[in-house]
Amino acid sequence: VALGLYFPRKEYLENVYIDEPAGMPLLRIHALKDSPEEVAHFHLCQNLIISRARSHENNWFQIKEKTGLLYLSRSLDREDFNMLSVGNWMPLSKVMLHVFLSSHPFQEKECDSATRTAVFLSLINATAPACSSLTARQLCFTEMDLSFHIKENKPPGTFHQLQLPSVHHLCQNLSISYKLLAAEGVPFRYNEVTTSVQVTQRLDREERERYELIAKCTVREGLREMQVEVPFLVNVLDEDDSPPFLPNGTDTADAIVEFNRKEGTVLSTLTVYDADTTPIYPFESSRRKYTGTIITDDPWISETFRVEHIFDEIHFSPNGSQVRGTRHEY
Repeated sequence: VALGLYFPRKEYLENVYIDEPAGMPLLRIHALKDSPEEVAHFHLCQNLIISRARSHENNWFQIKEKTGLLYLSRSLDREDFNMLSVGNWMPLSKVMLHVFLSSHPFQEKECDSATRTAVFLSLINATAPACSSLTARQLCFTEMDLSFHIKENKPPGTFHQLQLPSVHHLCQNLSISYKLLAAEGVPFRYNEVTTSVQVTQRLDREERERYELIAKCTVREGLREMQVEVPFLVNVLDEDDSPPFLPNGTDTADAIVEFNRKEGTVLSTLTVYDADTTPIYPFESSRRKYTGTIITDDPWISETFRVEHIFDEIHFSPNGSQVRGTRHEY
């Protein structure tokens, strides 16, 4: 089933300072495709959500429909901050807005797309700090973990940009460069010109479900050089695309029934492995996926014997990488 475009992150975080100019780029959001012919369109809908009880019309933030660049459409002044914060004594106010995703241009006020991600903006009651006062960590990376979710069996595509649009816009006297440190042969590529990271091929969760890379950033200011490294993690999301299998190909088990067996005696067991799924909660949803049935026309057999189904999580190790799966025992 084609589910369409999707976001490689569940949420995004960014800081917004008072009096930053209109047009200021804040954050770039990416989408990945379900099929190669799709084209991503981004859209902001609804009000700013200030707290669970309050919302306010969004007059300050806009997104470029084709590129996913979130920017200030109007400068946020102190009066705006006071209105959007709980009270003007607060040094910081958090607001949330939703970015929607569609494979066709958005119509006016069309906000029923199920595909959306949350953007949390920290509004800070101060002007943006001078670039020289920021640490290498602040210049290179936001407060977000660099952690992404990519679906298996989907087309390649760009899913992140390392360069921070706001820092790039404000700190043009600094030289900031990145590298993606990874083992040979991993399916990711870093483009030095655009600072974007791409997944280069379709992934297979049954081969590997987690990639651990490192993003390295170098900041140069005159003769001074600073470096910082942070984890860059990619989790592969499962698609139910692999059939269950039997160890040693054995799909039958003999049961010898002797007289005077107590109730609850185990007569025979049959094991089935599924590398494709892991036990999910509630347990009943995993139990319903496979059922064990005694096929008989004899009512005495149906009344006297039953099949019990237990299952637990196990690990497979294809190519030396641990992949979770399920062992079903009947």
